[in-house]
Amino acid sequence: MSGIPYFDFAATTRVDERVAAVVMHFMLEEFGNSGSRTHAHGVAARNAVEMARVQVAAVVGADPDEVIFTSGATESDNIAILGLADHANQTGRRHIISTGVEHKAVLEPLEHLETLGFEVTYLGVGRGGAIDPADVAAALRDDTVLVSVMHVNNETGVIQPLDAVAQTLASHGAYFHVDAAQGFGKELDLLRNPRIDLISISGHKIYAPKGVGALVTRKRNGIERPPLKALMYGGGQERGLRPGTVPVALVAGLGEASRIAQADHTSRMNAARDIESRIIDFIETAGGSVNGDRDAAIPQIVNASFKGLDSEAFIVATKNLIAVSNGAACSSHAYERSHVLQAMDLEPWQVGGAIRFSFSHDSEFPDVDTLAKVVDSVRF
Repeated sequence: MSGIPYFDFAATTRVDERVAAVVMHFMLEEFGNSGSRTHAHGVAARNAVEMARVQVAAVVGADPDEVIFTSGATESDNIAILGLADHANQTGRRHIISTGVEHKAVLEPLEHLETLGFEVTYLGVGRGGAIDPADVAAALRDDTVLVSVMHVNNETGVIQPLDAVAQTLASHGAYFHVDAAQGFGKELDLLRNPRIDLISISGHKIYAPKGVGALVTRKRNGIERPPLKALMYGGGQERGLRPGTVPVALVAGLGEASRIAQADHTSRMNAARDIESRIIDFIETAGGSVNGDRDAAIPQIVNASFKGLDSEAFIVATKNLIAVSNGAACSSHAYERSHVLQAMDLEPWQVGGAIRFSFSHDSEFPDVDTLAKVVDSVRF
């Protein structure tokens, strides 16, 4: 693998060696099907899955039986949003509130529901990148069935005010869904709010393998589960919401990654803040500007723009110094300008010249002066 520093961790992370060891163990040794209950191999697999359920639940303060394993946050988002459609139709509550800075995994299911007659209110954000909780209160209606607000923005790192949204919903029956792909295991407190009904999680954002995630389906008052309907059929696995053979090795890996994220949280965050400081130094040295409110962001994602510099030119000029991106991996292949930054009402040069630095607690940022000189050499 290239020795170029990798600063695209918001797209995906490498698998932690401890996690990889667990995954390989359940691939090569304890390889049973967790649905097989007639022999020791199946029992061992089932025990591994249930342990992972405990480990994932612990990060968000949920009960283990509230964790449904999926292929990742995209599938979890789809189950959470589209899975409520039947309930919405039956109750006549077909209004949804979300934001204009959500990931495509939320926006596209919402767009699909709009074609079916649902009404969606998309809340705006200011230049800081966060919604105003008062806007949620203003948009809330008697027929609102769902409020979907992300935890941490995947492009800016800005944390949304989930506690304030939860408070707004305290006396309302709408279900509260949070896409926590970028924040799970990094910012811990907000996801533990019991008013959040549904939480989407992706393993490959926290040093687990690609292809595994979870949907937390928190019970109200410890009794009532969100009235989700399965999108696929063919088995009763995962409480019937996600049929198919459970990928035991991947699930065990997600569980181990969740355990490590909680155990190492303080040291990881302190290290990430040190790297964040170096990135901010570089941005200032190179004459750039940070996008989004850093006081309300996780340290692991920093978005910045450089006047007179197109993001593609930046990436090409620094390709031998650092691996970065100019947006979400789901859309960067199409070179689309960021819908997130446009929703923040940034200037055209800020949108076109935006770079996302996303990193791990053990990343090594390249020499600030060298990087700044390369950037300056390709400005127009």
